[in-house]
Amino acid sequence: MENQNHRRTEGTWSDSSGVQKQGGPKGWKQSDKTLTSPRKLNVGLRGHTGEQQHGCDQCGKTFTTSRSLKTHQSIHTGEKPHSCDECGKAFLSKSTLKIHQRIHTGEKPYGCEECGHHFRTSGDLRVHRRAHTGERPYDCDQCGKAFLTSGDLNIHKRVHTGERPYSCDQCGKAFKTRGYLQVHLRLHTGVKPYSCEYCEKTFNAQGSWAIHLKMHRGERPHQCDQCGKSFLLLAQLKKHQYIHGGEKPYPCDRCDKAFAASGYLKKHQIVHSGEKPYGCDQCGKSFARPGGLKSHKRICKRNHMSGISVEILSQ
Repeated sequence: MENQNHRRTEGTWSDSSGVQKQGGPKGWKQSDKTLTSPRKLNVGLRGHTGEQQHGCDQCGKTFTTSRSLKTHQSIHTGEKPHSCDECGKAFLSKSTLKIHQRIHTGEKPYGCEECGHHFRTSGDLRVHRRAHTGERPYDCDQCGKAFLTSGDLNIHKRVHTGERPYSCDQCGKAFKTRGYLQVHLRLHTGVKPYSCEYCEKTFNAQGSWAIHLKMHRGERPHQCDQCGKSFLLLAQLKKHQYIHGGEKPYPCDRCDKAFAASGYLKKHQIVHSGEKPYGCDQCGKSFARPGGLKSHKRICKRNHMSGISVEILSQ
């Protein structure tokens, strides 16, 4: 190929003189890419013709450029040559490092035209857009549930397989995701990185922190379409909706009672077990239900105060 600048657009390609030629080099396939140098044109041609000249001697995977091969080989060697000068975290490629650095700079260059939210990566924006379109392209072949991303689907599948690949090296407890393990590890370390801006409370999990902030702000984003009542959590709304439907899907296996929520069933089952986990800190008496303890405490407090009054009067 002549050492000239070549530009390929919409079925034609041209050299640096601007003379346009139909069809392009032999083996060229239609593309909307514009390639402005012989090196880029060669790479583009390889991509279109299937010619891949750089093979990995570890796994056999092939690449169109030596640079792509070198980046790939770092996976096998464990080498991460690109380090963040802010936190020291290392990455396989310069492009991955660049995306990571946006965490420190706060840069979010990809904006949603629907709602104005901004994101660090184009991939995050693409996934976010599905919230507006309702698209959930990844279906579970076990239960039919649909997900926004393939990663979410893979995590969900562990519900069916029982797989928990992330284990705590301190207590052996296993988790479905690395994120759940990281939150759990904070129980051992005592680290609570999420602080409330309204009070002094701190949290080890971002989800708990976000819910707590909504409590301060009075946010109740989940509304019942039957009666208009609003709830802080989606789970609370679902539990409430059983009232309207009269549905009680949680039956007790010891008696004929049934309940709208699993939490109500668990509380009820304490009656059968004889367990009394709620103890009075004044007199030590125990109760099966928190309501019973609450009523008792009012009486106990009055009796305690009466005892103090009698003691004072007798002095």
